[in-house]
Amino acid sequence: MKKVITLGEIMLRLSTPGFQRFTQSDSFDVTYGGGEANVAVSLANFGFDASFVSKVPNNPIGQSAINHLRRYGVDTSNVLRGGNRLGIYYLETGASMRASTVVYDRADASIAKATAEEFDFDAIFEGADWFHFSGITPALSKEAADLTLAALKAAKKHKVTVSVDLNYRKKLWSEAEAKACMTELMQYVDVCIGNEEDAEKVLGFKPGSTDVTSGALELDGYKDIFKQMKEQFDFKYVVSTLRKSHSASDNGWSALIYDGNEFYHSKEYAIHIVDRVGGGDSFSGGLIYGLLALDDFKSALEFAVGASALKHTIPGDFNLVSIDEVMTLIEGDASGRVQR
Repeated sequence: MKKVITLGEIMLRLSTPGFQRFTQSDSFDVTYGGGEANVAVSLANFGFDASFVSKVPNNPIGQSAINHLRRYGVDTSNVLRGGNRLGIYYLETGASMRASTVVYDRADASIAKATAEEFDFDAIFEGADWFHFSGITPALSKEAADLTLAALKAAKKHKVTVSVDLNYRKKLWSEAEAKACMTELMQYVDVCIGNEEDAEKVLGFKPGSTDVTSGALELDGYKDIFKQMKEQFDFKYVVSTLRKSHSASDNGWSALIYDGNEFYHSKEYAIHIVDRVGGGDSFSGGLIYGLLALDDFKSALEFAVGASALKHTIPGDFNLVSIDEVMTLIEGDASGRVQR
């Protein structure tokens, strides 16, 4: 069984029921989620030994977050208890031409104040095959950035493959802060995942004359960025999801991967969105599974795209589809017929 470690924040998610606006809702639906926690759930669901490293408050809300991960098979033995609070995010789900809205309340969260000395990373990475983090975690605080760096050093010491989802969040840090921190961390990364906005705002890579933000997918623009990233950081793979946002409800969904020799563009799915939060994380989880369990990087990419396409149909942060369901989709059955 492959062992994967993820490091990050798990948050309490409060969502308005259905498609209600914040100003009209009298209640919230409760669940939990966060980038690296979502990846861990995907991988546990696919049969891997998935361990989440974090810190939550020593109170019933922190315990509820831990319980939520445990119910889906994630190892929480490396989740510490302490600190002041669990971060919260509020979600108003959009529809048609109205975008979804997220409001964060995560200042002074327990993981943002955690230090590397609190974790035994040598023990955590013993026997591990893969480590995944995102650009959200080092953006939380100076302490969280130092914690991420310590984890990366330990991962490399134990010869663990490392992936990152660049995940730029302007509400957490500036472009200058992101570039200064993330550029240092990239020396430890083998697989880099990030769209063209992430590549520009986090690492400073800009496409050539091609406008990659246009309605149609201009793949040459991505290829230009990928080549620059591979040349500077010597990533084994550079990967990006490709989203055509026709509306908040309907998207085109595919992905692109580059191994230094070949660019491969996956099949594109037309997805009707139930919940897009966690869509990128489900892609990362599917990609890690594919690169560890399937025959080649093209098959891994197709699995990741199929898994994340299915995640968009599931409420909540977590992707709860099976390997068989993903394989059925990528083999051509997107009918959605009732299974009896």
